[in-house]
Amino acid sequence: MVLGLFALKRRNFFVRAIHLGQQFTTPNTEEILFKAVCVNLRERKWRFLDQLSSSLTNSLLPRVFREFRSSPNVVLELYQRISASRSVLNSLETCCIVIHTMVSCKNYDDALFLMKELMIKRGYSPLEILEVLLDTYDVSFTCEAVFDTLVRACTELGASNGAHSVIKKLRMEGYFVSVHAWNNFLNHLVKVDGGCSFWFFYKEMVSYGYSENVYTFNLIIYALCKECKLLEAICVYYKMFKSGIMPNVVTFNMLVDGACRTGELDVALKLVRNIEIMSGGCVIPNTVTYNCLINGYCKLGDVAIGEQFLGEMIEMGLEPNVRTYATLVDGYSRSGMLDEAFRICNGMVETGLMPNSVVYNTVIHRLYIEGDFSGASSLLSDMIQKYISPDKFTHSILEKGLCRNGRINEALSYHKHIVENNLMEDAFSHNILVDYLCKSQNILGAQQLVCSMFVRGLIPDLVTYGTMIDGYCKQGNINRAIEVYDDIIKVKKNPNLVIYNSILDGLCKEVSVDVAEVLVEELKGTSLYDVITYNTLLNGYCISGKIDKALHLFLKMRKEGISVNTVTYNILINLMCKLGLIQHAKELMSVMITQGIFPDCITYTTFLTSMNKESSAEEVVELHDYMVLQGVIPDNETYRTIVKPRIKQIGSGFDWDMLLL
Repeated sequence: MVLGLFALKRRNFFVRAIHLGQQFTTPNTEEILFKAVCVNLRERKWRFLDQLSSSLTNSLLPRVFREFRSSPNVVLELYQRISASRSVLNSLETCCIVIHTMVSCKNYDDALFLMKELMIKRGYSPLEILEVLLDTYDVSFTCEAVFDTLVRACTELGASNGAHSVIKKLRMEGYFVSVHAWNNFLNHLVKVDGGCSFWFFYKEMVSYGYSENVYTFNLIIYALCKECKLLEAICVYYKMFKSGIMPNVVTFNMLVDGACRTGELDVALKLVRNIEIMSGGCVIPNTVTYNCLINGYCKLGDVAIGEQFLGEMIEMGLEPNVRTYATLVDGYSRSGMLDEAFRICNGMVETGLMPNSVVYNTVIHRLYIEGDFSGASSLLSDMIQKYISPDKFTHSILEKGLCRNGRINEALSYHKHIVENNLMEDAFSHNILVDYLCKSQNILGAQQLVCSMFVRGLIPDLVTYGTMIDGYCKQGNINRAIEVYDDIIKVKKNPNLVIYNSILDGLCKEVSVDVAEVLVEELKGTSLYDVITYNTLLNGYCISGKIDKALHLFLKMRKEGISVNTVTYNILINLMCKLGLIQHAKELMSVMITQGIFPDCITYTTFLTSMNKESSAEEVVELHDYMVLQGVIPDNETYRTIVKPRIKQIGSGFDWDMLLL
């Protein structure tokens, strides 16, 4: 009986065990691995985890990172340990969780780097990254600064449209876009896309109810100064001050630089002198302030005054930097005062600062202008001995200097040297030689040089293509120019206005003015035209004898507000002189002067060459005198062959040679 009871209990135990076992599933491999990773992560057993790294799958990693979101340092250390293995970080979800963690730890640089890598190397669009960032967003552990970081990543990569699409999408999804993200976006626009897009998106930002902070106001002031609107920029400063937002030294530096850019040096100096009063005692000038002031005076040729501010800086306890000295070296070099430039360089070294490539490039450039090849070579050797690597500007200065002095073979040899030593990363240096060869009418040599770029793996840019098109057009080979234009379209580059104007010039000179007229109408439809476009077509009409169309176009230019210039009037004056309408040409020049547009040496040569055959010596000398009084510097050849003999003939008139003495 006892044995029967025991057997019954044992049977019931097995039945319950079977029923209980049916409630659990056998754990799969990933589940076991997940628990093992989590246990070892909590105990920081990194050696064991390193052994498991090859087993971490794209589905497992997000779970692990989510599990440890409250311990961001653990997530980041795990990420750093496995980041060398690309295969385990292919999941966008995994990367976005890591980005959230990085931002929550204020590790913005690493978050930026990972975002850029996702866009550049893995080909994800900003919106695709944003979508997953939103999916992995957790209010408890992440912050909205991650979205500001994505906008910044876009702007640093030059993706203006991507940055705006992120901002727009976030607003649609109901997430807050901070003023910092907007400022970052606007800062990118004002530097690369020009004023129009900056003002458009600034107005959009304000329309959403955002209030400007000091950084926003600084951007507005910078944009206005960039457009040479100094008074408007100063008005924004006062608006900022009255709004209770205190300006910082950056605000004043932008105003000082803006004043210097427009030549208002007195205003710039007043700003520097009154900076403490205008800021309520909160701001004092710094090294950048004085650098702006020194640069302004040097650009206008007052280098000695600029150097006085260097002394003032030192007296105030401000430390001049390399840029301070580089500006003075550039100023003296541009003025042809190389001894003074070298004196500044020596003073710079005495203070413990080393000249950089910009300083060397400035002086080398001036030495080549003066034809001092020995001095330029010596300075280049000194640069290399001091382990200052020549940059692409150094190479271009050397090539341009050799070309300018007719040493094309030496320029080509030097170019070959830097190419063979992989010292060139883009088309910059090639473009100088291509341009020189085209201007020397060696179009075949230029073509061979462009072909060598492809062999070396260098891609021609718009400047390369534009130079070749201009060269072919000047050679009269408009068909070949059009073929190069087609090449631009094939490589999906957008031709710029310079290229279109070159093609237009080629069409006009090949008496294809009707085709040129169609091209101008198409350019007008895209708003891609300027006064050069119209002047080229105007000259085409004159060359082909379409006088009525030329005069109609001239009137149309004035009516539509297209700024006519000296070239415009010279084209029409040349036409009238060729037709023997000298008096009409003189009347047109009078109209030109009354509009504040002054004749130049081309106007001078056009008139005097035409009058030489049909007018008296007195009339020729009278016109010469009149134009000199208008500020025209006579063309030397025209003066010596036409005017000077007439002055001797009649015994009166301005002797230009005597004036020069």
